[in-house]
Amino acid sequence: MILVTGGAGFIGANFVLDWLAQHDEPVINLDKLTYAGNLENLATLEGDPRHVFVKADIGDQALVERLLAEHRPRAVVNFAAESHVDRSIHGPSEFVTTNVVGTFALLEAARGYHAGLTGAELDGFRFLHISTDEVYGSLAADDPAFTEAHAYQPNSPYSASKAGADHLVRAYHHTYGLPTLTTNCSNNYGPYQFPEKLIPLVIHNALAGRPLPIYGDGSNVRDWLYVGDHCSGIRRVLEAGRPGAVYNIGGENEWTNIAIVRHICARLDAHRPDPAGPYDRLIDFVTDRPGHDRRYAIDATRLREELGWRPAEDFASGIERTIAWYLEHPDWVNRVVSGAYREWVAQQYGDAR
Repeated sequence: MILVTGGAGFIGANFVLDWLAQHDEPVINLDKLTYAGNLENLATLEGDPRHVFVKADIGDQALVERLLAEHRPRAVVNFAAESHVDRSIHGPSEFVTTNVVGTFALLEAARGYHAGLTGAELDGFRFLHISTDEVYGSLAADDPAFTEAHAYQPNSPYSASKAGADHLVRAYHHTYGLPTLTTNCSNNYGPYQFPEKLIPLVIHNALAGRPLPIYGDGSNVRDWLYVGDHCSGIRRVLEAGRPGAVYNIGGENEWTNIAIVRHICARLDAHRPDPAGPYDRLIDFVTDRPGHDRRYAIDATRLREELGWRPAEDFASGIERTIAWYLEHPDWVNRVVSGAYREWVAQQYGDAR
């Protein structure tokens, strides 16, 4: 059995679904169900005895300790995090509370549990922490991609809070001998992503005939990783990663934001043409956000050479699968796009959005 935290969110839910599609090993799924945690993501698992859901906060150390003692998982996989840069700019406190203090409580619970293990249970236990490439800061256009040895230079409250969590995970390995693993991933996309992030926001707004807001001139570059590939990388790290090691997981697909948006518009033109005209007519350049990192890129050489992992999707194939999923699941999107979400979009992009 494994304990997954944040398993009702975008990446966590995809991981749980993929895990149970490929394993019979049960999952204890702990999620606080904040705005981005959605049990509907896991609807296909309803009634499946291999999936046990617990609504709770990773900061509730006593509850986590009880779960560990009761279920005796062989691993903790920590996805739980506040994760949107724009939200961290407007409200950094929640990011520090969840990403730093919450991770600390989870580590403390895992440390106590690990200390009581013996034999094969002790040897096999792992604490896998899911992080982000944003902890490394920003790259210039001709800089080499981030490796695991790159200095941490976080530039937003979100990335700073994730960097703090990463440092705690490293410290618990070196100080207490907790067998930790950390993965730093590039930008994810795919099914079940909350439509405040770029790709689902563009798909949703385009289909609704609303403006497609692009920060600045749209030339910021990101390395895009299909969420299914991210999940396969995490599984491989959990299976064979070296305790104490960090592994970068990247899609090796660098695109500017404006190129992403134009590509999505072109694919929507092909799949669901709008009588009013091409979707790129809706592109709307808006004021850039404070401290917007210019470029991220991941060097996944360590994961490739040590553990033999490679992404299965390039961007063209991954975005095609993603667009198809959103076109096939309008009810999911409509339920997710709540009044609270519309208020957030109005705050971030202006009332006209």
